[in-house]
Amino acid sequence: MVQLVESGGGSVQAGGSLRLSCAVSGYTVRDVCIGWFRQAPGKERERIATIYIGPISYADSVKGRFTISRDAAKKTVYLQMNSLKPEDTAMYYCAGDQKDYSDPLCRDADFGYWGQGTQVTVSS
Repeated sequence: MVQLVESGGGSVQAGGSLRLSCAVSGYTVRDVCIGWFRQAPGKERERIATIYIGPISYADSVKGRFTISRDAAKKTVYLQMNSLKPEDTAMYYCAGDQKDYSDPLCRDADFGYWGQGTQVTVSS
């Protein structure tokens, strides 16, 4: 079982930065596919970044502004968010599951465990 706990959300002005953290327990961070998602009120959930052993992927809406990374020693996956815009306002979640290395990419079925979410609010 993978347990995920997000932190680092808050309120910033447009153009500012935040770094979200996803603490992973139950497995090492290299053994789990982790994705960052967000959901704004009235909108569908959006997958914005994923990391595992294959290429890192980003949604077009955040490409060039957000960076996903991981620290195995700290058992944490990060989402560095720069040049924030009001439209980035949402609840942010990390999600994932352990994989067996047979598939290097994160698939939709690989997000069986979710954190509680952390709110990000960007004001103009």
